[in-house]
Amino acid sequence: MLFFRQPLSDESFPTEQLTLDVRPPQTPSFENFVIGPNKGLLVALRQQLDAHDGSWLYVWGAPGTGRTHLLRAAVAQADLDNRPTCYLTASQGAQLEMREDLLAALDDVDQLDKDGQAALFRALIQAREARGTLLLAGGCAPQKLKMREDVRTRIGQALIFEIKALDDAAKGALLIQHAAERGISLDADIVEYLLRHGSRDQRWLMSVLDALDDASLTQGRPVTLPLLREILHDDCEPELPF
Repeated sequence: MLFFRQPLSDESFPTEQLTLDVRPPQTPSFENFVIGPNKGLLVALRQQLDAHDGSWLYVWGAPGTGRTHLLRAAVAQADLDNRPTCYLTASQGAQLEMREDLLAALDDVDQLDKDGQAALFRALIQAREARGTLLLAGGCAPQKLKMREDVRTRIGQALIFEIKALDDAAKGALLIQHAAERGISLDADIVEYLLRHGSRDQRWLMSVLDALDDASLTQGRPVTLPLLREILHDDCEPELPF
């Protein structure tokens, strides 16, 4: 069992612990990514899958905006096309090595250690000869990366995209889509309640939905607003609608 705690916005109710089963995550794909204002990024990523010219693309954004989802989705799509791929986290960065036609995805480059930065620098040099391509992701724009200057400069030569945060309408669509993938028909009042009274952090919203699904299964109850309020232990807020 996993215990998750995340503070809500100042105007909302106090958060209690959420208890949820650790489940296999939904397989990331371009199709189950809510695009919102990021259409150009999706187009560039799809084009990069067909690149065999040693180029690289860098995407950055705040936590929870979908950087990892997009990198894993790109790798999954390239796998379907029978292209050699690898996905590496920052802690695995030292393992990065370009091979012929490889599509390499390296996440959280801003967290690379000394060996990881050295491996990335070599890969950026080797990429053209290997006819490969790199997809890189981090938490800030290239000029703000705290890493070796030669690595930071080369990252800055990439196609660069910032993942823009979703507005409330798109976050609602994300909740409904995520619920549908789990076989849940999510009523509008639940979506409205979460967006109005909860945190707008996407990871928190998904964790609440997972906990709601878990409670529905274990208690044999439908997914409803009263069940959501029970999960959030919100009995102290009578002025909020049931």
